[in-house]
Amino acid sequence: MPYYVRLGKVPPKRHITFYKDDGKSLYREELFGTKGFSGIYSNKYHIYMPTQVKKIGEIDIGKQTEWSDAPLQYYHFFTEKKKTDGDIITARNEFLKNDNCVISTAHVTEKAEFFFRNSYAHELIFVHRGKGNFISDYGILPFEEWDYIVVPKGTTYQIEFDNYDDNKLLIVESSTPYDIPKHFRNEYGQLTEDAPYYERDFKPPQYMEPVDKKGNFELILKVRNRYFKYLLPHHPFDVVGWDGFLYPYTFNIKEYAPKVGQIHLPPPVHLVFTTQHFVVCNFVPRLFDFHPQAIPAPYYHSNVDSDEVLYYVHGDFMSRKGIQEGSITLHPMGIPHGPQPGKTEASVGVKETDEYAVMIDTFQPLQVTKNVKETMDEGYSQSWLEE
Repeated sequence: MPYYVRLGKVPPKRHITFYKDDGKSLYREELFGTKGFSGIYSNKYHIYMPTQVKKIGEIDIGKQTEWSDAPLQYYHFFTEKKKTDGDIITARNEFLKNDNCVISTAHVTEKAEFFFRNSYAHELIFVHRGKGNFISDYGILPFEEWDYIVVPKGTTYQIEFDNYDDNKLLIVESSTPYDIPKHFRNEYGQLTEDAPYYERDFKPPQYMEPVDKKGNFELILKVRNRYFKYLLPHHPFDVVGWDGFLYPYTFNIKEYAPKVGQIHLPPPVHLVFTTQHFVVCNFVPRLFDFHPQAIPAPYYHSNVDSDEVLYYVHGDFMSRKGIQEGSITLHPMGIPHGPQPGKTEASVGVKETDEYAVMIDTFQPLQVTKNVKETMDEGYSQSWLEE
């Protein structure tokens, strides 16, 4: 995270006695950290021991979507055609995945009464449609349309929408943390003057009164492709205070300040987040290249060591035809890709673009699921043929 945050009551030093109001019993300190005590972390102070659990059992979500014999080809598919009613778990539909990345969408139609924790993956939740609150033991994190919600691995949370009529989430799970690119930060970690965003653009949680309740509280843990139900003896949002650098936060894609050049700049200039196994870029409204002979459309390219995924959010994407909001294209490693016929010529002389898209470039091949097979544009691989 870019900066230090402190909320609620915390003791003057770490790892010392911190008594409740009765002066006898202690608050329970939890270090929530990364990289085995060597990475960023936060210290949380609980009313109850965070380790308490009454019962543990495995549950079956019942979603098997493997497409084992999927061909290597270009893919364009429509996530709006795969809608499953349900909560933050049951509404999810996986489309692309490998050992370090899972890309899903969810049209959430129900409030979950349980609490959720992705135990093995960090989550990047892009709110395509909807508004509400992301609630965790760190506090309340309001979100709105086109917010990214960055959720550290192991965070216990609930998502509450203002209404459940028309919500849509893009969820990207990662085995390693979402980081701000190093070249956007100075030696102290502060965002540089030429970075496309600033610390003010990142919204941390707001303070929430701790919940001091005993009873039976259901927590669902996602562990890769398995799910476990924990029955807790107390409410998990019992934190009286916390401080540190590791917490969920939001960033809205509209706050991204794009860079432009005299000639076409490649996708790394649009970086927003990095992980060890893939990167995330934004495409947002921007001026096009200003060389008198510039071709704004991208050149044909072969990324021999990455799969390129684009999730189309809004607008008219200059290099593609047939795109709809919620479309995803996958251009896998090993075959070249670029603008479709007529798009290169049509871009010449154009001064600006009005488009929003999220790009994920993975460094390992992605497996397509049966959800792709059910929603794909069958003729997309032949869409570069000229009439």
